[in-house]
Amino acid sequence: MKKLTALLVVGFAVLVLAQDKLTLTVKDSSSTTGVVIVEAQLAGKSVDLQCNEGSPDCKALKHGSYIAIKLPKNHGMYDCQNVDVFDVSANPETDQRLGEYCLNEK
Repeated sequence: MKKLTALLVVGFAVLVLAQDKLTLTVKDSSSTTGVVIVEAQLAGKSVDLQCNEGSPDCKALKHGSYIAIKLPKNHGMYDCQNVDVFDVSANPETDQRLGEYCLNEK
């Protein structure tokens, strides 16, 4: 069991390391009919991040800067391009994410 746990931790670390850390700048957050919508800039492009309200990994983010990591295809909670969001001072390899969102580029 310990070997399996260690393997999963190493696998997650490799997954995180393989992804690009992108700067996410949140402009506004709102909630509509059970969906949290975060309006932001990601690597200079306007995007919306969406998640299902009530999910443990869904939060309306405050205005400011964050780190976003795009997950590989077919990884994540939503049937779209998923991103994990971290505090700007966080280390995605060791720190807990703030949330997981569906990325919609405008």
